[in-house]
This record gives sequence, structure tokens and C-alpha cells, in this order.
Amino acid sequence: MNGWRSMWIVAAVCLLAVGCDKTEKRKPDATKGAVAGTVFCADTGKPARFATVMLTPVPRKDVNPDNPEPLHAEATAVTGLNGEFRIEAVAPGQYYVFATLDGYLDPQRGIDFDRLRALDNDQDRAQDAIEQWKEQLAEVTVQVRRVSNATLQLHRGAEIDGTVSFDDGSPAIGMHFQLSRKTSKSGWTGVGTSIFGGWALDTMSNSHGRFSIGNLPPGEYKLCALLPVESEDAAPAICLGNTLRKKNAATVKVNAGETAKGEEIVIPLTGLHTLAGRVEAASDGHAPTKATVHLLYADDREEARKTATLEDGSFSFSYVAEDKYILQVSDAEDNAEKGSAADSGDTSGSAATAGTTKRYAAKEIPLLVQADIEDINVNLAEIPSKQAPQ
Repeated sequence: MNGWRSMWIVAAVCLLAVGCDKTEKRKPDATKGAVAGTVFCADTGKPARFATVMLTPVPRKDVNPDNPEPLHAEATAVTGLNGEFRIEAVAPGQYYVFATLDGYLDPQRGIDFDRLRALDNDQDRAQDAIEQWKEQLAEVTVQVRRVSNATLQLHRGAEIDGTVSFDDGSPAIGMHFQLSRKTSKSGWTGVGTSIFGGWALDTMSNSHGRFSIGNLPPGEYKLCALLPVESEDAAPAICLGNTLRKKNAATVKVNAGETAKGEEIVIPLTGLHTLAGRVEAASDGHAPTKATVHLLYADDREEARKTATLEDGSFSFSYVAEDKYILQVSDAEDNAEKGSAADSGDTSGSAATAGTTKRYAAKEIPLLVQADIEDINVNLAEIPSKQAPQ
């Protein structure tokens, strides 16, 4: 699943760059076909000018896809002033065609990626992505030396507009945002997908603290502003209703093509603290190669934040609200290259030896945050390796 997610992220980078090199004009190929057509805006009836058109193969139910990322762009094109496009040199086969344009529905913000990640294999994920986005897809059959035609309509996305400020009245400039949409099963799914540990949404508040998040399907949403620290996972969230708990956030409903205006988030300037410390092996005090530190609310274990340790085992969380928490360290290990007894200067044999991976048991520490805490020390016990068979 991690491999699938990484490949989807790479594909998303290409998509955001308008298809990478796949938008380069292709020359006709006598051994292949072409796809051409027109894209219209459903709300105006006018051509969709400079829309990005994407061609993705129809997945076969009996074959794993060559490219596991859902709705991956086999080829792309950009429409002209008349809304028309043409893609040359397309291999024969069955394809879906779809388009994106700012202000209109976008699979990056409409597909439930949490639902995809929960599936077992790439084939199921590809099929589910198609199922989720089928209303926006047109199917074409490409044949050798033939032009397959497709007419596409773009539907106006919903939008959430508002302002974010500090509690002294000044605008909060450069804030990121996190959006969750209510699912049919009354759960919540994140909107968008983060790229290389970045931000799931590219929206930021402007110089007046104003923001606008569009290209959304209709639904009920929870919206949080994120302070611009190193990553989305580590960023403190202040949600609609001016709460720091996502579960307590107020919701906003938007219909198809509708704009919800006047949403306000106020960020407190006091009562926020810093947590910092170090993760180390209990046996000799060296820092594991990697570990993940989670900050959980003590009452229900809702995750407030998480971060990876640095090379020296240190970690920190900024702007932590006063509350009771559980600090949890998980997924700690030494890889085969780092942590060998020779490299660490350890003569006890407690560090991982070359060619092996040492893993550590997860650990939890209760915390009452009422001020800065900068000396947290987490000692991890090694998980004994299985004894080799005699």
C-alpha cells in the first residue's frame, strides 16, 4: 500500500504540473490512433478554455494495472480558445477521458483517498477510483489510424470562503488548511493527498487573512487552519468554531456549485506551548535510525500531531494547547547501515550489527501540558529477534 501511495504522489506531482512531458505535442503515428473532442462548462455552456484533458486506460478486472496510481494520466492535452483538444499517438485500447479546470470538480479534491488506501490491491483501488469519479468520465475506444471523439462537460465545484485571524484582530497570513468531508457512513475523510510530506491542499490565506477553497463536490465539511510549521502532520490545527479539537469542529454544508461565504477561524496567541525531547535506545543511549512520535489526546486518543525524529533522535512540537496528552513513540528501528556496534563505538554488542535491522517496542508517556516541556526523554526497549533455528 505504501508503494501505491508513493506512486500516486508522483503522479499527482505530474498532474499538478499539467501532465509533465505528456503534454508535449505528439506526432501522428500510423500504428496508433488519436483522441479528439471538445470540453464545455456545464454552468455556462461555453467552451472550457485551457482546461487540462487526461487520458487514462480502462482497468481490466482480471489484470493488475501497469500503473497502480488511480486515474493516472497516460497522456494529456490542454484545450484551446474553442475548448477543443487532440491527443495523437494513442495505443489501441479502451480509455477514459476527463478534464480539470480551476473552479470545477477535480478528482484530487473529490476522490476519497482514505477509502482507496483501505483496499487490498492496486486493481481494486483503480476500479474504486473509476467508480467514485464515473460521472465525470467519458469512455472511448481507440483504433489504429482512427480518431476517437469525446465531448466532456465540466461541472462547477463548490467553494468555501472565509477569513482566518489572530485573537488580537490581525490577519493570519500564509496559513495552510485541512479539510475533511463527511462520508456516506457518517465518518470523515481527508480532502486531497499530501505530496512528499507536504500539504494536502495548496490553498493559503492571503495578505488579508482571506482564503478560498474550491473545486469541491457538494457535501458537509470540517475546516481547520494549520499554522505553517514543517509539515501537515506536525502542524497545530484551529478549526471552525475556534476549537483545537477536530472532533469538536463546527461543520459547513455546500451544495453543487454553491459558495459558502463568511467562514471565520480565530487563532489564539496564548496558552500554546512547546514540547521537545529525544528518543533513544535504553541499552546504550544511541538514537534509533528512525521513529515516529505521536501526540494523542488523553481522553479518547485522538491524534493531535505526529512527527518523525531527527538523526540525533530529537523531536519537537510547537504551539501545543494546554491539555492532557499521551506521547507515543512507534515504528522505531535501526537499519543495517546505521547502528552497528562498530560504527557507534559500542563494544557491548547492543547496537544493531551489520546486515540486521533492530526494532524497538512502542512506548507511551502521559503528559500534562501547562507550560513548555523541553526535556522529554523516551527510552525504548529492543524487541528480541527470533532465535535462529538450530
